[in-house]
Amino acid sequence: MSDAAVRACGLVKLHGQGQGRIRAVDQVDLEVPQGQMLAVMGPSGCGKSTLLHLLGGLERPTGGEVWLAGRRIDTLSERALARLRRRSVGFVFQGFHLVEELSAAENVELPVLLAGRSRREARRRTGVLLERVGLTGRARHLPSQLSGGQRQRVAIARALANDPLVVLADEPTGNLDTAATLEVLRIFEELRSAGQTLVIVTHDERVAATADRLISMRDGMFVDDTRLAGTGTRGLGGLIGLEG
Repeated sequence: MSDAAVRACGLVKLHGQGQGRIRAVDQVDLEVPQGQMLAVMGPSGCGKSTLLHLLGGLERPTGGEVWLAGRRIDTLSERALARLRRRSVGFVFQGFHLVEELSAAENVELPVLLAGRSRREARRRTGVLLERVGLTGRARHLPSQLSGGQRQRVAIARALANDPLVVLADEPTGNLDTAATLEVLRIFEELRSAGQTLVIVTHDERVAATADRLISMRDGMFVDDTRLAGTGTRGLGGLIGLEG
C-alpha cells in the first residue's frame, strides 16, 4: 500500500446526462507524497477544480478511488466523509469564503469548534495561526475591513485550523495583486518546509514555479508531469522582481 498523503486510482468524473455527458476527469492516476507541493495547471474547463474537489471529498467520483493517508474515502458515508474533511483536509478558495459576520479570529476558530474541540483550545489554536500568517493585529477585524491579501491569509489560517493532512487550494491568488500573491506564496513555502502537503490549482505560471511538481491537464486528463524540485526560491524571486 502506498504511503502517499493523497492517492487517486483510475479517477473518473462525469457531468451531465446522456449524449451531453462530459468527462470532467478522465482516468486519472495520482500520488502526492507527504510534504510535497503540487501545482495543477490547464485551460478553464479542463477539470482542475473538479479534480481538487474529488481529492478533498467535496464531490464523489463516477469511477475510480480516492485515498487519504492510506484510507479510501470515496466509499465513506456522507457523515463519515464530512468528519474526515473537517479533520484531514484544509480548503483555500479564490473567493476566500469567509463568514462576513465573523471576525478574522472567529473565522479561524469556527472549524476547530465544529471538530468538537473546546472554545479554549480553539482560541489558543487561532492565536498561533494568526501569528503564523502575520495577522495578530487584525484578529478582531471583519473580512470587509481587510485587504484581499489579508483575507486570503485568514482563509489559509482557517484551512490549517485542525492541522490537516493536506491543504487543497483552488486559484488561491486569483484575486490578489502581486504583493499579496507574494505574501501568500511565502506562507505556502513555509508550510512546505514544515512538511505540509499542498495541492494548488492555478492559472498563474509564477505560482506554479514555486511547486515541487507541476501537472498540466487538458480535457480531464494529465498531459504533462514535471518535477520542479528546487525552483521554489527562484519562483519567489521572480515575484519579488515583478513587485519592484
